[in-house]
Amino acid sequence: MKYISFFLALVLVSCTGSGEHSADSGEATVEEQVINVYSHRHYDVDKKVFDKFTEETGIKVNVVKAGADELITRLETEGEQSRADVLITVDAMKLNRAKEMGLLQPVEAATDNQEIFIEEENYWYGITYRARVVVYDKEDVDISSISSYQDLANNQWKDKVLVRSSSSAYNQSLLASIIHAEGPEKAKQWAEGVAGNMAQEPKGGDRDQIKAIASGVGDLAIVNTYYLGLLLNSENEEEVKAGQAVGIFFPNQSDRGSHINISGIGVTKHAPNKENAIKFIEFLTSDAIQSMYTSNSFEYPVSRNVEPAPTIASWGSFKVDNLDYAKDTELSEQAVKIFEEVGWN
Repeated sequence: MKYISFFLALVLVSCTGSGEHSADSGEATVEEQVINVYSHRHYDVDKKVFDKFTEETGIKVNVVKAGADELITRLETEGEQSRADVLITVDAMKLNRAKEMGLLQPVEAATDNQEIFIEEENYWYGITYRARVVVYDKEDVDISSISSYQDLANNQWKDKVLVRSSSSAYNQSLLASIIHAEGPEKAKQWAEGVAGNMAQEPKGGDRDQIKAIASGVGDLAIVNTYYLGLLLNSENEEEVKAGQAVGIFFPNQSDRGSHINISGIGVTKHAPNKENAIKFIEFLTSDAIQSMYTSNSFEYPVSRNVEPAPTIASWGSFKVDNLDYAKDTELSEQAVKIFEEVGWN
């Protein structure tokens, strides 16, 4: 029976070709080298990057895509039998949660990452990051009246704030950072104020919030920077116009700094292809690929050597909030509870 299974595995390998594949059957044979990726990322640039990795190294990239919580649960369920080599998420709290659950292992990878983008015990490495900012209607909003995220809860913005659902990891992470900085009571007051100021029930992603401003639905939105970059560089003229209709504001520059979300990667505890996983990390954080990320997905590079793409560089530099909140993964659970209590759907 085992000989039949081996023959079938060889047939599957011969039929899959190269590039991005499902990691469900991603076990290396004598004839190939692979890396099995569990990824929360869903961007076109990733396919290009993974294909380039295969082209340069000969290592095939097998991919399973899902939400971070689903992937973490899958890793936990699979245990020692897991074929996953790396976990990629779009939030540092999720990576830290995987670490605390014993699902990752520390590795030494040669990168030029800025210090903030390497977990202190080398359990994960940043790939890119994006700021969670306020965009506003340039014609109707005097942005000098805002200095912080907290200001969005003020009564003057009643029926004018746009933001996606509380189920978004981006919003959960932002609220977790506010809990960490100001305590649960003030965080709840903020969430309740924003929920009361919403121009409509949360729906769609960050790009939809920007388009809603351009359509006159609201005046302010909480979004990640790269979504604005994607609109401004879209081939769709209407999307470009929507991006051009808003200005961008980095909150909390006079105190803790603007919140960021890190897209990062960690090597799984039972990675069957650990050496390939380390090569993969080094490749994703190399200067050439960092430039590829920022020029295609308009994320900020984590490398000390790479400048942001012109679109995001035009927004200027900003003070970054630290990631201390992300070490306390229980804050995410508190954030979800607060969202439920204030009716932020």
